[in-house]
Amino acid sequence: MQQKNSKKWLMEKCRAKGLKVTPQRLEIHRVLNESGDHPTAEMVYKRVRKKLPGVSADTVNRTLLMLADIGAAYIVEGTGHVRRFDAHTGKHQHLRCVKCGRIIDFHHEPFDMLELPDEISSGFEVTRSTVFFEGVCGQCQSGGIADERSEQ
Repeated sequence: MQQKNSKKWLMEKCRAKGLKVTPQRLEIHRVLNESGDHPTAEMVYKRVRKKLPGVSADTVNRTLLMLADIGAAYIVEGTGHVRRFDAHTGKHQHLRCVKCGRIIDFHHEPFDMLELPDEISSGFEVTRSTVFFEGVCGQCQSGGIADERSEQ
């Protein structure tokens, strides 16, 4: 699920927030946008260094967080694991395999309609909701996938 016109789209997002458009930001977003594996910051860093060998891990980390802040990426929520990032900003949900660590996108429209009960929503404005399932993927059940966590 790639972001359409990602370079132009990111440039517009940055400018709207008063942020400079830098080669590092463009490359980090490109790498994230083209990945299908919801990479960690370390994974993005290793991939970005192939094109920009002088980029620092700190720059990659700060840029990924900035992308999340401006709505150009999401931090995939989980339970106590290394942060994973997703450039697909449209409505969708995630499955995470507890065995290999793989995160799988899916979209189930009824999950987009979830609302807080009235008794707890008073005085709270929801800006984003996520649905995140954990379990064992079909490939791990059949023993057919390597542990992604070793690539991080």
